[in-house]
Amino acid sequence: MITTQRTLMRKLSEIDREGFYEMDSDPEVHKYIFKQPINSLEEAEEGIRFIQSQYKKYGTGRLAVVDRNSNEFLGWCGIKFIEGPWNNVSDFYELGYRFTQKHWGKGYATETASAILDYAFANLPTDVIYAITDPENSGSRHVLEKLGFVYHGLFDLDGSSTTWYILTKESWVNRANKR
Repeated sequence: MITTQRTLMRKLSEIDREGFYEMDSDPEVHKYIFKQPINSLEEAEEGIRFIQSQYKKYGTGRLAVVDRNSNEFLGWCGIKFIEGPWNNVSDFYELGYRFTQKHWGKGYATETASAILDYAFANLPTDVIYAITDPENSGSRHVLEKLGFVYHGLFDLDGSSTTWYILTKESWVNRANKR
């Protein structure tokens, strides 16, 4: 469990299915992620089970982000282990986040990703975290750059042009020391 000023992050569970469905059934949420929104609560449950399998297999995965006061599901954020290869890199950790549309623009992605990165660099066996996003997703790119990720070009992921970002532990620690 990881907390921030406004949120609590915990493993996804079946209690998140309605919120997960609200988020992942929204075509706007999926605008930059393969344009495949889900169509049922059963698909939401499948998505949650897939993420839960990552916890078991890799010891890490996306976490539910809930409001600390209301316990409302806001979205998810977390570190996923990618066996790859993506952009000629295999066996690496990737930061990701996704929120329900009504919570966009409120700083939740930056707030939760910052806490996740603190956790990841302190607890995972890595000195580098990667991130990807659609080149047209200016909001996500802004979050990554605000966190200190460095743009490293484009690559093809499953037929889609994708931006590649890298954040080193050294640069994260240096940024933290300046805060």
